[in-house]
Amino acid sequence: VQLQASGGGLVQPGGSLRLSCAASGFTLNRPAIGWFRQAPGKEREAVSCLSTNNDITYYPDFVKGRFTISKDNARSIVYLQMNNLTPEDTAVYFCAAHSSCYSDPAMYTYWGQGTLVTVSS
Repeated sequence: VQLQASGGGLVQPGGSLRLSCAASGFTLNRPAIGWFRQAPGKEREAVSCLSTNNDITYYPDFVKGRFTISKDNARSIVYLQMNNLTPEDTAVYFCAAHSSCYSDPAMYTYWGQGTLVTVSS
């Protein structure tokens, strides 16, 4: 399984970004894609997850209503649409694959490289 995250960049507060996680070599045993982030000096935390076989999604409270996870099955891409961004959302964002959605990053074995999101005026 290979995961490629992209779409990060610099955005002003209140702005939006869409991150992409392209999966290759994917197996039916790893249908859940999670998005995580890690800010400097902080632990990695979950921001969303999608179980691609039943479309069940997970969002922690601090992103509910602002972040939306979705998939493009034909292209094997999972997106994270992030709206109303704040400076507190600044972090390196990663995608990861597992058999089910877990909020604990330690549960995930397959990770993509991170993509940096900077929210600043």
